[in-house]
Amino acid sequence: MKRIESLLVKKEETVLNVFKLKAMAKGKDSLAILMYGSPDPDAVASAMALQEILRQTAGINKCTFIATEPVARQQNREFIRAMKLDIHLLSKTDLSQFGLVALVDAQPTFFGHTLENIRIQPQIVLDHHPCNTVWHAELADIREDYGALSTIMTEYLLAARVKISKKLYTALLYGIKTDTNNFERDSILEDISAYYLNYSRANRQLIRRIELNQIPERFLKYFDFAFHHKRRYRDRIVCFLGKVENADTCVQVADFFLRLVDINYVVVAGIVKERLIIVFRGDGYRQDCGAIAIKAFGGYGSAGGHRSAARVEIPLEVLKEPLHDDFSQDAVDQFLVQRLRRQRKALNHANQLKP
Repeated sequence: MKRIESLLVKKEETVLNVFKLKAMAKGKDSLAILMYGSPDPDAVASAMALQEILRQTAGINKCTFIATEPVARQQNREFIRAMKLDIHLLSKTDLSQFGLVALVDAQPTFFGHTLENIRIQPQIVLDHHPCNTVWHAELADIREDYGALSTIMTEYLLAARVKISKKLYTALLYGIKTDTNNFERDSILEDISAYYLNYSRANRQLIRRIELNQIPERFLKYFDFAFHHKRRYRDRIVCFLGKVENADTCVQVADFFLRLVDINYVVVAGIVKERLIIVFRGDGYRQDCGAIAIKAFGGYGSAGGHRSAARVEIPLEVLKEPLHDDFSQDAVDQFLVQRLRRQRKALNHANQLKP
């Protein structure tokens, strides 16, 4: 185990960033940790780790977890309840009251103009998603090759030499499990090492209990609808669910369809409030979901992700013209298929031009 710990703290960048964190926290009495969207286990575990580092090394005892959306997924609710955490909504929080503002598992541009409108920019940004736009933070650590931010935060905890509780080991383990999809998605040696370290010290029985409760019964109507309205193209499925209660509905259906025999790539969309949410899931081998999401829909809204998982969010106002103000099943299905086909043709043409 000591060898694993030494591997995880060998990066000079991590050690330097921990020192910088301590310096930034000097004289500060409060910390706000932002999470984008509905908080998932990787974001929550990373927030817990950052909170613990600054509590033990800088004496910041006032820490508030903040998200832009309520917790949606049943498993995530169970996880947050088990961790005994309160997560506040950004719309009901005054960030100017905090000495330090950190952003985990996301980047400032994910928020659109929200942060600009409230004139707050995070001083700390920690993430592992691809960085496609320009932004600034006093401390920015973006490692796109990592499968989970929880791995990076495990390195930070070890470099800071703080005491790690069994609850925090459990949270970090679950964060790595979910964001790498049990290592079915892209990951590196550090992810495996951090997983093993946290696994050996976590409450694995608690994680097992959380994982058993996956799908709320009310979601069954969406699976029924998806089964009867899906469009299949060889090894691909495209489906528009209409209005859904939250983005996790699309995630649950997409994950389910990806388990079907001979299906390697799934696109599931739904309308949540005033946005079209498009969720991509793939085997990570034949298709690059993140690249497809950006090329097919990046011109309409925020888009990004990894090879095996990606997400797009488009304001309905933006789609009124291309859809001729028609958000029916057939119209949205046709829009999705056309954009995906154009992206595929463009990719094939680019490949043909390569020497």
